[in-house]
Amino acid sequence: MIRVAIADDQALVRMGLRVLLDDAEDIELVAEAEDGVAALEAVRRTRPDVVLLDIRMPGKDGLSVLADITADPELAATRVVLLTTFSLDQYVFTALSSGASGFLVKDSDPAELLRAIRVVADGGSLLSPEVTRRVIEEFGVRRSGAGTPHPQLHLLTDREKEIAGWVATGASNDEIAAALVVSPATVRTHVGRAMIKLGARDRAQLVVFAMQSGLAP
Repeated sequence: MIRVAIADDQALVRMGLRVLLDDAEDIELVAEAEDGVAALEAVRRTRPDVVLLDIRMPGKDGLSVLADITADPELAATRVVLLTTFSLDQYVFTALSSGASGFLVKDSDPAELLRAIRVVADGGSLLSPEVTRRVIEEFGVRRSGAGTPHPQLHLLTDREKEIAGWVATGASNDEIAAALVVSPATVRTHVGRAMIKLGARDRAQLVVFAMQSGLAP
């Protein structure tokens, strides 16, 4: 079972998510909260696999809660997906920098939301949907501090740098493999090594590091 917590200050949003998750046989809702302080307490108490976290909440906003979660060694296995609207896109890159595994717009199709939970719980990140790519293209390089390479960038091989750059475009492993004429398994290996060398929490944070280091093609 994938254990999920939800945090949103809108009761209707929480209810909709609750109904959706209750209908999924492989997902268990373990906590819900209507403000940031309660959200952080609930996450620390239940240690869910995935947190669906609204960016704007009273008391403590979602970005602050995210920073606290990713800084807590006891919550290293917990993945956070930010719930947002297009009016809040400017926060998305900050969220990825802080360790979010991705984001979803609140009016996402129910099937897409369930898929997202499963992908993140399995160690993936939400960097392939078209909406994510648009945000990365529009806000990523401009807000990333490009030109300031990651201090451990020198540890990467040329191939790892190349593939990290491709990851920063939002391309999947299969897409990268097709472009470079290698196997998806080879891409996964290079991505994993790049993440370890750069200390990336997950694939989403690797995107941030690649952008900051000017690796994106």
